[in-house]
Amino acid sequence: MKKLFVIFTFIFTTLSAMNVTAQRLNVPSAGSADLPTQVLNILNKTDGLGLSADQESKLKTNNKSFTDDVFKVLNSSLGEDAKKSQFLDLKKTRQNFLLNLLGKQLLGNYNNSIGSLLKPLQRQLGPAALAFL
Repeated sequence: MKKLFVIFTFIFTTLSAMNVTAQRLNVPSAGSADLPTQVLNILNKTDGLGLSADQESKLKTNNKSFTDDVFKVLNSSLGEDAKKSQFLDLKKTRQNFLLNLLGKQLLGNYNNSIGSLLKPLQRQLGPAALAFL
């Protein structure tokens, strides 16, 4: 009876170990871009918008400062409510800039395009997603 118990315990433990290893998460390698760089790369995607070189340059400059500001607030010691308020203020300022730069039609296309690309990062962004989405 003891042998049977030991054998079943061994089999159960072995099967459990195989299931556990099959459920490991695939963590990105150290060579992948950090979150601010990923976000900036997404914001800089302007394919199909037909922007002039001047518009694209201004947009990329604003994207860099906007991303820096958002992550500065995210990493600050402010309370959650203060952070949310600042994220919404940053979003409002950015949307006004984008409206003046791109116009209503292109702004809608740009927001839809980057919104779909940023959705997978929403969990990683946490409350900072308010500024982007």
